Amino acid sequence: MSRSESFDNIYLDLSKENGKCRFAENGLGWKPASGGDAFTLDQSNIGGAQWSRAARGYEVKILQRNSGITQLDGFQQEDYERLSKIFKNWYSHNLENKEHSLRGWNWGKAEFGKAELTFNVQNRPSFEVPYSEISNTNLAGRNEVAVEFAVNEDGKTNGEAKGKKARAGKDELVEMRFYIPGTTTRKEAEGEEAGSDADEEAKTAVTIFYETLMEKADIGETAGDTIATFLDVLHLTPRGRFDIDMYDSSFRLRGKTYDYKIQYDAIKKFMVLPKPDEMHFLLCIGLDPPLRQGQTRYPFIVMQFKRDDEVTLDLNITEEELNGKYKDRLQPHYEQPLHQVVTYIFKGLANKRVTAPAKDFTTHRQQYGIKCSIKASEGFLYCLEKAFMFVPKPATYISYEQTQSITFSRVGGAVSALSTFDITVLMKNGAGSSQFSNINREDLKALEDFFKLKGLRVKNEIDEDANLMAAALRDEAMLDSDEEVVGAKADRGSADEDEESVDEDFQAESESDVAEEYDSAHESSGSGSDESDVDNEVEDEEDEEEEEEEEEERPKKKKRSS
Repeated sequence: MSRSESFDNIYLDLSKENGKCRFAENGLGWKPASGGDAFTLDQSNIGGAQWSRAARGYEVKILQRNSGITQLDGFQQEDYERLSKIFKNWYSHNLENKEHSLRGWNWGKAEFGKAELTFNVQNRPSFEVPYSEISNTNLAGRNEVAVEFAVNEDGKTNGEAKGKKARAGKDELVEMRFYIPGTTTRKEAEGEEAGSDADEEAKTAVTIFYETLMEKADIGETAGDTIATFLDVLHLTPRGRFDIDMYDSSFRLRGKTYDYKIQYDAIKKFMVLPKPDEMHFLLCIGLDPPLRQGQTRYPFIVMQFKRDDEVTLDLNITEEELNGKYKDRLQPHYEQPLHQVVTYIFKGLANKRVTAPAKDFTTHRQQYGIKCSIKASEGFLYCLEKAFMFVPKPATYISYEQTQSITFSRVGGAVSALSTFDITVLMKNGAGSSQFSNINREDLKALEDFFKLKGLRVKNEIDEDANLMAAALRDEAMLDSDEEVVGAKADRGSADEDEESVDEDFQAESESDVAEEYDSAHESSGSGSDESDVDNEVEDEEDEEEEEEEEEERPKKKKRSS
């Protein structure tokens, strides 16, 4: 056997491009066919190897002593004998032939290995998940665990050794859920016998699975020493209270139900927004890729702090790191308002620029936040130097560069339209539009001046509507006046009838000038049996039946006389 063995068209860790793999006594190496950075693995770091069927033929999975995994895919079936001799003679390991279960069952047993989580079906592995690919895990239900995978953008890894296999293609598996019923102990979950520690407390199997995965995948506190911790911080998005653990390259949100681990590289925006109530500050963190909770995505994290809350904090960091890596970015001791301390530490660890509202704009109450709503969700709109920002939910960020035009309009009923207006922001390239409703009418002038200062196209439809409304009100006033004149005439006719009936009642009780004039009028108008009957009815005041007949007869006479 020669001192080295080479294989062509081999793929490293599900890479898109193949390369040449070379085995030697002191280790192995892989180099892309088109050139680039080469990968090497020392012989002393090889802890085992497995041979199995894979996507591009056959795969050699190398288990590293430092809990890592290296996958070499693209071998042919006849290469097994050569590779078996290489690993046995040079690396003192047997190349284990491992067959996968092809039944397609979705129930089985999860096994925690040194470097990966294996899902076995009938004692055969159905699939494996390397711990290095797991970015987060949560208890998603009573007996359910959600496992989130590192999302990769443009071939760049998220964090240290996280998501390196996501470079394989555009389609990525981002989450997997396991349903785990029953109770068990930690040793049973890890495949050990519980005979020696039979008294070990039994927990739900889903809790044991969750805690073990947190430890194996370095998601929890085992990921390193915390530099700073803030307890019970109110979050408006996602809703709840979370403890914030800040590490060297990531931070963790620990809640009662959900835990999130977020790399600082995912932070794209960091904003400090004073709330209009003058009692709170909002810290808004923009993430890409967004935070995921099941099928819900949170591109922004919104925290709320009281203005008067102060904190005294000493960072858990060495003086060498403080003077070296974090020079001029962090201080060893803080004694300031809580929202300022959180901002300073995020800025120092993530090395991100902090954005504040533009100083060129304030509301009529000298505040930076404008109270408004997106559909049925109320919130606050902030005008930044380069963008709009609406918080807390749905958190919306609109860059001025992406804005085609802004329209001021009056929408709603006549009452609300007098005191509020709406803003419609039309996006460029047909990207849609966003509408901010129920803005105080007194902020119109300041907003219009600010948008013109930023060079944005502004269309004010409120003045046009005001002119149309004024004309409509004038027309309505004229119509109302005409209706009043016509109505007055109609009312007078009906009032005459009412007065006549009242006079009849009054005349039946006592004699008066009005009654005499009324009677004389009828006498002068004509004569006949009807008039004599009326005189007899007036004289007989005690007969109620005759009074009713009188009320029925008088209208007839009036009609005849008129």
